[in-house]
Amino acid sequence: MPLRAIAPADPESGPRRDSAARLSGYLDALDQGVLVIDGTGRVIIETGPARAVLAGLGHDPALGRPARSLLRLLAATTGSGLRETVHRIRGARDEDRPAEYEITACGRTVSVRVRAMPDGWTVSLEDVSARRAVEAGTAELARLDSLTGLANRRMLRERLGESLDRLDRYGEPCAVLLIDLDRFKPVNDTLGHAVGDALLVKVADRLRSAVRAADTVARIGGDEFVVIQAGAACQEDVAVLARRLVDLVGRTYIVDGQLLTIGASVGAALAPQDGTDADRLLKHADLALYRAKLDGRGTFRFFEPEMDVRMQARRRLELDIRQALARREFVLHYQPQMNLENRRLTGCEALLRWMHPERGTVPPAEFIPLAEEVGLIVPIGEWVIRQACRDAATWPAGISVAVNVSPAQFKSERLVETIVSALAMSGLEASCLEIEITEGVLLQNNERTLETLHRLRALGVRVSMDDFGTGYSSLSYLRSFPFDKIKIDRSFVKDLSTKPDGDAIIRAIAGLGRSLGMTTVAEGVETEEQMRRIRADGCTDVQGYLVSRPVPLDLVMKLLSP
Repeated sequence: MPLRAIAPADPESGPRRDSAARLSGYLDALDQGVLVIDGTGRVIIETGPARAVLAGLGHDPALGRPARSLLRLLAATTGSGLRETVHRIRGARDEDRPAEYEITACGRTVSVRVRAMPDGWTVSLEDVSARRAVEAGTAELARLDSLTGLANRRMLRERLGESLDRLDRYGEPCAVLLIDLDRFKPVNDTLGHAVGDALLVKVADRLRSAVRAADTVARIGGDEFVVIQAGAACQEDVAVLARRLVDLVGRTYIVDGQLLTIGASVGAALAPQDGTDADRLLKHADLALYRAKLDGRGTFRFFEPEMDVRMQARRRLELDIRQALARREFVLHYQPQMNLENRRLTGCEALLRWMHPERGTVPPAEFIPLAEEVGLIVPIGEWVIRQACRDAATWPAGISVAVNVSPAQFKSERLVETIVSALAMSGLEASCLEIEITEGVLLQNNERTLETLHRLRALGVRVSMDDFGTGYSSLSYLRSFPFDKIKIDRSFVKDLSTKPDGDAIIRAIAGLGRSLGMTTVAEGVETEEQMRRIRADGCTDVQGYLVSRPVPLDLVMKLLSP
């Protein structure tokens, strides 16, 4: 009927029947099932594997029966009409290529390949059910995070797309909660990645326990997770879940015999009010998370439109900072330090200033924290060291220059190399360079920090502790490294006029410095009364507006001239 003979054949012919039987025996040894259909549309060869495959599909054409039933099966399981299926097979003959199908019936998946022959057709059948199941399993694994078994970025995108489709079709709202672990990095760094990974698995289990079956939990980075909350009708619904997440993640863990405590910050964005596409929702949740971290961590925040405005301003500022070095917009001002005994200037602290062509003078408090956050403080700090050495090399003999070094810069392996290079290029004596560090530097890898400090001391560079007395362990640090100078934080000087114990604290620090052979400098001195009391308390040097405000290089040269 649909498959007409090109050359009629006699199925009763003895030699032909024997030949077919012999060929069928050969084909039975193949893994694939084979049907041979002659030009009249009758099945003349049907191998055992073919019979088994067709039986699995609930179809068992007998040898010699017309192939119409097979055509109907192809048409039904591929969603095509019988006429269209016949047309496709005939087209394969005309184009000299096989017609290929994949059909599924009775829970089985079969690959079908029909190839035209001079006097009929061959049909190969292969049960690929197991292969497709493995592929489906592999595809599913590719959508899961290998460590925690949560959804990964790929599945998150799929699920978020599905949620937004439901929003579009049925008006069903949803929310995206972005979760970042607080204090996770110290655990990873101090106890190792194995403990860190085990902790992440426990966090994932707690997140799973906090959500419903309709919600999705994903891990999208090292310690970043996302929850898609389905049917989140209002902020309060999301707030309830966010509080639960912060509480659960913040409870103590036991990992490898260690008691560990971390926290979680959460940023949330709701659809449709905060966006109706995946990228926008994730971006807004990230902005809310950033605000939660700024507000002290261990809390949650909802997206607010002004967050985007502030972030855009922050990005513009970051771009300007990146260009400032190349455009030579940074300059150094210097604030002198004076010895209280002889009233002579002994050195100057280098203070960074940014002269922006449009913003004007940008205060350090506005750009230094951002430069530290985005990793620009290291190249900026290296420029400060080189420029300060060049400037100080022109000063009178014995006048030192002090440069603040941030924790990030101190961690850089290039610090000592930068200082050696700056001294060599400028010709400045190493003893005239003073490196100021805060307790934040010493809170890092203590052994490596002390090694770097001793290398600087070996060069002849002086080292001072800045903001002394504001940290928790300042006294212990004085025992671990012999500083050349202690700088008493300006807050203690300011307290002289308001707190009765102000003199006692400064006197104690000055006495400690004297007993350890260290110079003590009181910062923030603004009045003669403060200077008198500081001198009476035993400090050796002062720095502040009473001596001089920070001034450009040309003015500091006049101050330093005899």
